[in-house]
Amino acid sequence: MARAGLTTDRLIRAAAELADEIGFENVTVSALARGFGVKDASLYSHIRNLRDLRNRVAELALTELADRVADAIAGRAGQDALVAFGNAYRDYAKRHPGRYVASRLGLDPTTTAADAARRHSDLTRSLLRGYALPDPAQTDAIRLLHSTFHGYVSLEAVGLFDHHPRAVEVSWNNALKALDVLLKNWP
Repeated sequence: MARAGLTTDRLIRAAAELADEIGFENVTVSALARGFGVKDASLYSHIRNLRDLRNRVAELALTELADRVADAIAGRAGQDALVAFGNAYRDYAKRHPGRYVASRLGLDPTTTAADAARRHSDLTRSLLRGYALPDPAQTDAIRLLHSTFHGYVSLEAVGLFDHHPRAVEVSWNNALKALDVLLKNWP
């Protein structure tokens, strides 16, 4: 029987918070159960296993990230939308490092978590409409943007830009400007 007050939503949100505190790779069913003061078995009426738990955290993260990006780019186009998208993405990764890692989880394409990932990709396509890129160039540009954003925030998160006196923020803004120029002049 499920413990009173213990819901799937509460578990997933607690797991996401735990991921931000201790790292996504360190989130386990046991660690989550300890946080609720229950035995591991108490959680299995809400989740199937560790993989299910991680998929659900990934879905939450992707949904949150897509919501933030959608809000940021609403009513914007071109460079303005690109900067808003990039900044929302980077801000989410900084504020929620464990959830951000979860959002990179390889997902089964038949799950609702994969639907959340597709929504994020659709938002990127929406952004690219302002650059009038046809497919397959649009697909290439989506991959470039996601790779650039992910690479930048991942390297920044582990301090690999700290060795140089130039402000990381200046480099970020210049990277966004360079992406805008590239998208306007796509080969």
